[in-house]
Amino acid sequence: MTQSRTHNLGELRLQNVGEHVTLAGWYENIREVSANLAFVVLRDFYGTTQLVIEDEEILKVFKSLNRESTVSVEGVVRERASKNPKLPTGDIEVVPSKVTVLGRCRYNELPFQIQRSREADESVRLKYRYLDLRNPDVKKNIVLRCNVVAALRKAMMDHGFLEITTPILTVSSPEGARDYLVPSRNHPGKFYALPQAPQQFKQLLMTSGFDRYFQIAPCFRDEDARADRSPGEFYQLDIEMAFATQEDVFAVIEDVLPPIFSQYGQYEMASKPPFTRIPYETAMDTYGTDKPDLRIHLTAQDVTELLSGCGFEPFAEGVIKAVVAPNFTGTRKQIDKFCTDVEVQAGAKPYWFRLDEKGELVGGISKFLQDRKEQVISALGLKSGDFVVLSCGKKRTAQKIIGVCIKQLGASFEGYMDRDRYEFCWIVDFPMYEIGEESGELEFCHNPFSMPNGGLEILEKAERGEVDPLTITAFQYDIVVNGVELSSGAVRNHDPEIMIKAFKLVGLSEEDVKSKFPAMYNAFCYGAPPHAGVAPGVDRIVMLLAGVDSIREVIPFPMNKNAQDLMMDAPSYVTEKQLAELHIAITADLEKE
Repeated sequence: MTQSRTHNLGELRLQNVGEHVTLAGWYENIREVSANLAFVVLRDFYGTTQLVIEDEEILKVFKSLNRESTVSVEGVVRERASKNPKLPTGDIEVVPSKVTVLGRCRYNELPFQIQRSREADESVRLKYRYLDLRNPDVKKNIVLRCNVVAALRKAMMDHGFLEITTPILTVSSPEGARDYLVPSRNHPGKFYALPQAPQQFKQLLMTSGFDRYFQIAPCFRDEDARADRSPGEFYQLDIEMAFATQEDVFAVIEDVLPPIFSQYGQYEMASKPPFTRIPYETAMDTYGTDKPDLRIHLTAQDVTELLSGCGFEPFAEGVIKAVVAPNFTGTRKQIDKFCTDVEVQAGAKPYWFRLDEKGELVGGISKFLQDRKEQVISALGLKSGDFVVLSCGKKRTAQKIIGVCIKQLGASFEGYMDRDRYEFCWIVDFPMYEIGEESGELEFCHNPFSMPNGGLEILEKAERGEVDPLTITAFQYDIVVNGVELSSGAVRNHDPEIMIKAFKLVGLSEEDVKSKFPAMYNAFCYGAPPHAGVAPGVDRIVMLLAGVDSIREVIPFPMNKNAQDLMMDAPSYVTEKQLAELHIAITADLEKE
């Protein structure tokens, strides 16, 4: 051992009985029995060890300390009379002959009990994250993260990939999210940007002649927090391959991820290659989402033609989707809660009815279906006890609602989900373009550097008005596991002519492309190889493996939902001198904010 310790606090066993040892750690707890007898628990990174205080002077030292002070003790190991089988060190105890205070805790009251820190308010946990991390249950997620990153790195190197780091200070580019900007002191009025991803750099590495690249890459995006997304920064397993197709990327990922999920995850079962592949439109029609959880054995059906004229006003126009939950045992109270939960998540309520044991349609909207009962039963293949949930509206709205219904049925009711496994799939053939929600204009759906299916020819047809750009698909793909998107990826558009044509459709000219992506455009003009890549999110992988609901549980020092670091008090104001050096003036009235 190092640091003057002979053993750590999770190490001593019966074979150490009789040894004189030196231990160090945090003073976690004390239980006094008499004036010269007490039991003290010491904790370090490795575990806990019980001390038996049989000396009045040593007891005085501990009684003078606040809990969470750090101490060093010297003493003799002996066998415990009352063993604790729940602890690795539960067969022994240490009788100290000397105690040295290494770091005194100067507060009588802690913000929370260390062992129960996860029960504290999240803002308090984040402000005192260094105390939160002392909780072994919190710490184990960070240890898991370290082990997973090491396993990912080894797997990639075993597949012949080189780990190459790319710049953190780079140029702002339109990649879908807001940039974090860094003002330049030496170039007034100009700004660096923190990379949203190493996208351009890894493609430039392919044009430089590097065949297989990877990096545990930090990415920076000024976007709002979600349960599976941390604001500010995140890490991804960034991968790129030269002279590669979509199939080559799939083969690597399908070889790398399942063993890691099997070894480090909550479940031993993980999909074996090849993973299920689902075209985007099929996923939306069948599962109501492009992130389907294939552990759930429920799918959606289009019943627009069957039900549109039934007299139920919401079904009068638009698309109607249905999902059948067989042998449903839920009560009316559970159905009402289910509908409320769906409405909260989807923004609109679902409708429902059941087929009872007498073969009658009952409950919900069943009164509107009596004139076509037999057609409904036949078309949906209903059997006694089946429960039918329906959604309606514009196509994407109806799909979204039924997707939430499927997810909620799987989560809330038994029999519709195989929970104890990791089920992977690829979503392929994403739309190349979409109409932006904010702009109302044609935008890239995923990655602007993706190769369209049909290449230059399909883009020229769209330019001439012979093809609707919204029908163009791309060699873009997502990898999804248990309903969580791990990553997007694509076969890259490595041809300058195709690149210019693709950007022209979203209103960017050749000069715009050359000015916004000068390095990539010029590099491609020197003969770029076909290349493809993907970038699974490390934080999301660890979150799934740890079985936690929030990504902040697997990040050592996360920001809160408002992109604030409560521990370091960031973001913060800076001095006028700093602003002047950067040629920046604050124009907002900050005192009113």
